[in-house]
Amino acid sequence: MAIQDIYPTALRLLGRPVLVVGGGPVAQRRAKGLLDAGAKVTVVAPVATEILRSQAASGLLSWEPREYRTSDLDGVWFVQTATGTSAVDTQVAADAEAQRIWCVNASDHEASAAWTPAVAVVDDVKIAINAGGDPRRAMALRNAVATALESGDLPLRRHRKADSTRSIGSVALVGGGPGDSGLITVRGRRLLGQADVVVADRLGPRELLKELAPDVRVIEVGKTPGHHPVPQLEINRILVEEALKGNRVVRLKGGDPYVLGRGGEEAEFCRQNGVEVEVVSGVTSAISVPAAAGIPVTHRGLAKGFSVVTGHEELSEVPARPDHTVVLLMGVAQLRDSAAALAGSGLPLDTPVGIVENGYLPDQRVTIGTLGSIADQAEAVGVANPAVIVIGDVVRVSPFAPEHFKTADYSTITPNRPRVRIN
Repeated sequence: MAIQDIYPTALRLLGRPVLVVGGGPVAQRRAKGLLDAGAKVTVVAPVATEILRSQAASGLLSWEPREYRTSDLDGVWFVQTATGTSAVDTQVAADAEAQRIWCVNASDHEASAAWTPAVAVVDDVKIAINAGGDPRRAMALRNAVATALESGDLPLRRHRKADSTRSIGSVALVGGGPGDSGLITVRGRRLLGQADVVVADRLGPRELLKELAPDVRVIEVGKTPGHHPVPQLEINRILVEEALKGNRVVRLKGGDPYVLGRGGEEAEFCRQNGVEVEVVSGVTSAISVPAAAGIPVTHRGLAKGFSVVTGHEELSEVPARPDHTVVLLMGVAQLRDSAAALAGSGLPLDTPVGIVENGYLPDQRVTIGTLGSIADQAEAVGVANPAVIVIGDVVRVSPFAPEHFKTADYSTITPNRPRVRIN
């Protein structure tokens, strides 16, 4: 049989009687697929697997513990052979052919009237692939297509409403990471591909917006320090209003929705207004952007903990020690005041400080200095948001740090030795 002989279709077997001849592992797998389709399954086999026997005992299917008879085909819509004995499978297939019943012959795919495809289910999409009678090839292709759907590389968005009686859509608060389109989670990418409306921040993965279908509406609500053209209350209202129209709404944020992203407020507002909301964590810039410059927020022998703050007012409450990392978000404008506040709390002026602008983007820039010098350095080179500021001994690990910042023991080889600076 050539591949051109196949006419792809999908059988709707809900409530229809089907026959499985055989009781081994293959029959078990085929019976499960038929049960999942809602068929009334009868298994004919002298011996059956434990799972098939259990399904029969619970009433999920019928099991006839005997050899096959031609009369077993009476009233059947579809047949699957899986006895492992070619002569029996061939006889069943011949009987089915005589009665014009579609039959899958597991013993001889070339002579089989029908083939069982490799199947995957993603949301309410069922993927079925035949590959010229080569089941391993079909499974490999199925897995690749399913992965592409799950990751959002293939469009999974609905164009026809699945349930016309449902009038309320949903909201997903998706953390897009620090801006690089490769750092969004698989779940976030998938939901973005299903969206009808995207409410987008300025610092999210903007490149992904170009991949949206032309009819997906993008509502820009981006903020800059001191400039909020769309107030938060208005953003909350937009999310609920669009969902109540029946749309799938994605609130695409930079970083993580629950790390200084006001995601908690948005989720609460949606729930208060009867809108289903899902929160998809993202890669927060507080950790990922320093990593882009080779700076870990914790490092054995240098720092065991870290604090994330947004302004100098909170700095009096964090440990003022070089071995406790302080990460400042949205802190460029207050950098001089923040440095002074930490120095006033006892942090040494020679504590290393790193500033990473536009982390992971082509124009990323790293500026490294000390608590005493960093404000002047930042002003001299024109440091601007978006930027993450890291304060503490962990900055010494960065490959961008000057040589005199290095320590003798920031590896894990001798983690308990006192730190010794190389001059």
